[in-house]
Amino acid sequence: MICFESFPMRDEPNPSNQFHAAHINLLLGSYRRWTGRRLEISRTGDQEGSESGAIYRAPFVVLSHGTEADPIFNYANQAGQSLFEMTWREFMETPSRLSAEPLVRAERLRLFERVAEHGFIEDYRGVRVSKSGRRFFIERATVWTVQDAAGNPAGQAALFSHWEYL
Repeated sequence: MICFESFPMRDEPNPSNQFHAAHINLLLGSYRRWTGRRLEISRTGDQEGSESGAIYRAPFVVLSHGTEADPIFNYANQAGQSLFEMTWREFMETPSRLSAEPLVRAERLRLFERVAEHGFIEDYRGVRVSKSGRRFFIERATVWTVQDAAGNPAGQAALFSHWEYL
């Protein structure tokens, strides 16, 4: 069990913590490094936190996990929290493997091996499951390796905007 109180991003993204801008910068920098593209984010009005606030409120899902032996989610924007039916705190205590049903976890491991080998993929599709057990199919997901400023592995992230409930 993770000790939530010791986790550095225990507070849900908000203006007072700049929507975890340092983490979002890692995600965006790694995304650009691997894909050669910037993540296009629609900004409306006076959004505090600029990019990080826009990503947190985006209509697409952004998730990431760390480098633990059994990686734990370390970011989920509002769309991700809604789709997976989990609060921020629940996400931050959840091993990312639990986002897949037990029978498809081997497929999920192959996905992460492909990402580790190539740095990113843009064609992921598969079934995922919410906290309540609601199943949904995601497609056209981009999954990439997150690196710190020195190029060391810092986890993996996923972005997708296409899903269908099963």
